[in-house]
Amino acid sequence: MAKNGSGKKKNGRDACDERDIFCRIRDAFGVFARKTSTILGSAWAFVIAILIIVIWAMTGPAFGYSDTWQLIINTGTTIVTFLMVFLIQNTQNRDAKAVHLKLDELIRALGPARNKLVDLEKLSDDDLKALETEFEKLREKAEGAKEEVEELKGDS
Repeated sequence: MAKNGSGKKKNGRDACDERDIFCRIRDAFGVFARKTSTILGSAWAFVIAILIIVIWAMTGPAFGYSDTWQLIINTGTTIVTFLMVFLIQNTQNRDAKAVHLKLDELIRALGPARNKLVDLEKLSDDDLKALETEFEKLREKAEGAKEEVEELKGDS
C-alpha cells in the first residue's frame, strides 16, 4: 500500500501495519486484554469464582483437608492473580491514555486555557508539586474572593 505524506498509509493505518512480530503481539494482546477484562469484569465471572471456591471448600472433607487440597486453591489463585495483573494494567494504561488525550483536546479547544498543561504526565515530580502549589494558591484566592462577595451580598 502506498503511504501519503504524513507517514500513514492511505487506509489510515500507521507504519506498525508493516507487521513485525512485536506489533502483532501487542495488537493481539490489546484485543485479548479488552475482551478478557470485559468478560472477567462481569457479575457472571464473580458468581463463577464464588462457585469454584464453594465447590473447592465442599471437597475438603473428601480429601481430608490435605496439603494437596489446599495447594490446589493456592496455586489456582496465584496463577489467576498473576495473569490478571497484566490484563488490568493494560486496560488501565489504555484508559489513562484515552482520558489524557480527551483532556488534551479540551485544553487545546479552550482559548484561555494554558496549553502547557497538555502533557502534565510527562513533567517531573518537582514540576508537578510546583504546579499543585500554584493551583492551591489560586483556589485559596478564589475562595477568599467568594467569601468577600458573600459578605457584600449579606450587607445589602
